[in-house]
Amino acid sequence: MNGSQHSSIVSFIWGIADDVLRDVYVRGKYRDVILPMVVIRRLDAVLEPTKAAVLAQEKLLEDAGITNQDAVLRQAAGQAFYNASPYTLRDLRAIGKAQQLTANFHAYLDGFSPNVQEILDKFAFRNQIPKLVEADILGSLIEKFLDPAINLGPKATERQPALDNHGMGTIFEELIRRFNEENNEEAGEHFTPRDVVKLMADLILRPISGQIESGAYLLYDGACGTGGMLTVAEERLKELAAEHGKEVSIHLYGQEVNAETYAITKADLLLKGEGAEAENFINASTLSQDGFTTLEFDFMLSNPPYGKSWKTELERMGGKSDMRDPRYVIEHAGDPEYSLVTRSSDGQLMFLVNKLAKMKHGTALGSRIAEVHNGSSLFTGDAGQGESNIRRWIIENDWLESIIALPLNMFYNTGIATYVWVLTNRKPEHRRGHVQLIDATAWSKPLRKNLGKKNCELSPDDIERIMAAFLAFEETEHSKIFPNAAFGYWKVTVERPLRLRGIDPERAYTPKEIKAMKADGLVDETAPPVIRKIHKPGKAEADPLHGLFEATSGGKRCIVEYEPDSDLRDSEQVPLLEEGGIDAFVRREVLPHVPDAWVEPSSTRIGYEISFTRYFYKPQLLRTLEEIRADIEALERETEGLLGEIMVETVAAG
Repeated sequence: MNGSQHSSIVSFIWGIADDVLRDVYVRGKYRDVILPMVVIRRLDAVLEPTKAAVLAQEKLLEDAGITNQDAVLRQAAGQAFYNASPYTLRDLRAIGKAQQLTANFHAYLDGFSPNVQEILDKFAFRNQIPKLVEADILGSLIEKFLDPAINLGPKATERQPALDNHGMGTIFEELIRRFNEENNEEAGEHFTPRDVVKLMADLILRPISGQIESGAYLLYDGACGTGGMLTVAEERLKELAAEHGKEVSIHLYGQEVNAETYAITKADLLLKGEGAEAENFINASTLSQDGFTTLEFDFMLSNPPYGKSWKTELERMGGKSDMRDPRYVIEHAGDPEYSLVTRSSDGQLMFLVNKLAKMKHGTALGSRIAEVHNGSSLFTGDAGQGESNIRRWIIENDWLESIIALPLNMFYNTGIATYVWVLTNRKPEHRRGHVQLIDATAWSKPLRKNLGKKNCELSPDDIERIMAAFLAFEETEHSKIFPNAAFGYWKVTVERPLRLRGIDPERAYTPKEIKAMKADGLVDETAPPVIRKIHKPGKAEADPLHGLFEATSGGKRCIVEYEPDSDLRDSEQVPLLEEGGIDAFVRREVLPHVPDAWVEPSSTRIGYEISFTRYFYKPQLLRTLEEIRADIEALERETEGLLGEIMVETVAAG
């Protein structure tokens, strides 16, 4: 099938929507009818040659009292699906009475195999039939799909060439793209622009293209939407393998919570003759109902939802306190219950954690991952909280290769900043211990017409420019390379002593006494500090930086701890690469301003954040004094001229 035939079929089907559905459906709902009808017509055409064999086989099974007929009927159909009703779409076309057509159409749909039934159910296509019947357009719809001007079958007709599985898949994906663009707001939830997907596929595949061996590879998308990412990655992997003389067998796996987009994915695979692959897709929440607990994958990519609440899933999993999912509560940094659970208001990083839990560890290539995130994944979450813990876990395991900042307005329903994270558990030697940040925000070309909020795209040249920067792994204006620890920091709690009037500065006070004196309003920053503990001689050494101070009690020198003043409590972020560590930082940045301060070691937490703005900030050059003076003088001259005109007009009017 050439490009013109492809376009002709797509345009014809697109025209069916306008010809038949207009005035019955709003444009945004055309897809609810057209997409399932495309699936039905293609399957009907594919099954036509073996229809008689399937019916004969079904009669034999019925006569023998055999109820488990699925496998045998698939074999009779020679496909991964079948239809055991006595009808084809051509039979239905001949029925003139609407009541009989409706009954027979229902019987026809009921005759499909269970895997097709699931697709029709997820499309909720049967819910559309009453509306089509009431508007008296069901017959017209069937007639249009049987028009000899198009051929959705695998055999040539008198007027049209055959349409193979690949061609059918291409047409179906083009229709999906058009419908998504027609309905932009909804599209952005599950449809990633093809240019972004191509970049992501290249990022995970091209760096290791020379290491691809003949064999089987597993691809996975935990938020697969309509399956476009997996399809593009599959095609790219085949291309790269062929370029290196390798033969690969590729198996696709995906999970999607939205029923309709899940149906589209499975339908697309059936239409492309990949019925077995369609069984590898699951309709359920990836976060709370992992469909692939025992599998590991070679390549993974996703565009998970950003800023979307996953509170329902969290509650289903027991809440943060009772979370037991081994993907999200792990052992790391000496903590046997290290939490990777994010805020319930945004679960996007949880999808990344899910992928990291499915990496291969026993193969030469390991696993490679590309995932799109918005800016909050870079910095949201304080030290010790879920988001920061995830970044720490990733970076301390040296899995993060690169983060690429994409141009604004790349997606259909949002103009916010987006970033592609690239990860692997098999970093090449020259990348180990480092992370590359790439600023590709200026690398795009404008669209002639906006698609929702998408006003630009990555051209092939733009993708190649990004890939060149990624593969070169060099410091440039748009590429920065940092040691892993550059993104980490200690969050330290800085305490200062509580000071109360009228106290004995040489004795320790109990919490009850301290509470009462505070209630009496005795806090005074000029008063002596309150001792809360006096250490026995020889049990502690002076360490004022960490809250152990030399003092006098009963005329004897001793080591004491002061009661901290919660109102004066502060925190500091100390970079992990700080020379001299926390102590040097506090001596330089804190003690010169508050000499009585100390650090509470038990409260120190490690956090990680990534700031693109800081690393790629370009300050605007200030104007010179000469330029400013020239502007002022020009304004003065202009003002004087205007003032003169006003005076002349005033005199003339008088």
